[in-house]
Amino acid sequence: MSDFEHVIDRRKTRSIKWDNIHEVYGIDNADDILPMWIADMDFAAPKVAIDAMRERLDHGVFGYSYICVACKDAVRNWLTEYHSWETKNEWMLFHHGVVPAIASVIETFTTEEDAILITPPVYPPFFQVPGHMERTVVTCEMIENNGEYAIDFVKFEQALQQNVKVFILCNPHNPGGIVWSVEDLEKIVELCAKYDVLILSDEIHADLVFQPHKHTPIAAIAGEEAKRIITCVAPTKTFNLAGVQAAVMIASDEQVRSKLEKHAMAHGQMSLSPFAAAALKAAYEEGRPWLDELLTTVSTNMDYVIEQFQEKLPQIKVRKPQATYLLWIDYRETGLSEEEMMERLLHIGRLALEPGSKYGERGRGFLRMNVACPPSLVKEGVERFIRALD
Repeated sequence: MSDFEHVIDRRKTRSIKWDNIHEVYGIDNADDILPMWIADMDFAAPKVAIDAMRERLDHGVFGYSYICVACKDAVRNWLTEYHSWETKNEWMLFHHGVVPAIASVIETFTTEEDAILITPPVYPPFFQVPGHMERTVVTCEMIENNGEYAIDFVKFEQALQQNVKVFILCNPHNPGGIVWSVEDLEKIVELCAKYDVLILSDEIHADLVFQPHKHTPIAAIAGEEAKRIITCVAPTKTFNLAGVQAAVMIASDEQVRSKLEKHAMAHGQMSLSPFAAAALKAAYEEGRPWLDELLTTVSTNMDYVIEQFQEKLPQIKVRKPQATYLLWIDYRETGLSEEEMMERLLHIGRLALEPGSKYGERGRGFLRMNVACPPSLVKEGVERFIRALD
């Protein structure tokens, strides 16, 4: 039995996904609910990363640490080999996560009088973080056709004129699973340059792309306009290391980096923990075989869910995403409201999925399902979904 087939009991590990369902969904007795909602995997991290952290643990001394050149080399080589993006070590700034990095960028480059542009449905922190900072959030809702999404560039340009200072791009897109084309990315760069808007590109799902699709870092095709782009990458989503907390901000412009460094110093932002640095280096240097097997497993899981729904719940529509390990499920043909659907899933199916409205009103009528788990759990999740609608 491979690591991707073995079911690991995650309960009583302070897991948000498994141990906090009662608080997230307001259910008193949640012990028998199967969680397939938050975006972390139910697989063990790559052995190379675990061994690197164990070696560091066995040393026994956990003093102040720094990001070594070898860590930066690992990131740079990964981006070159996996995404054909030539970067430099000096472009890198490290943070504890992509969401904290997003907050740092917004606080550094905008004021309360400025606006942030997003394209819903999209990852909730994109509108939550600016909102908590009293920034205006301008939305350009994407065009949706049978669960497929595209940017309305006419409305996008109109939105950019509303005192927008930062556009947050989800590349690849969560929850839609879209791998943006070079043409789309070039259009985004062109319009943001026209209105002097900084691009913050969240590329945390960049490694989780299915063949024949290929991720394109927006900074890699931006030419001289790469100076207005800050790209966030991380090993955490790729290698299931979210709790280890590590992310990288990549900015080719020296002035942009200087401002971010000043912000970090003002907030006492220190380096990564010794465990995060060890895991990051090991995963990027030696984790590719694990990732290849992961993608095969997730792709097979997705095929299974889609086939079962087509056969047994034809009113449920699911398109296989181009990226991420998340399915975006369209239940609008059932005629159920979101409240009714969630009630059925939680109380009849005993299954926890994410309601689409969490990603903005444009997501209402959809559910997000995480299938980065052993096939037996995916099978059980499908059975519970079917039972909920029976």
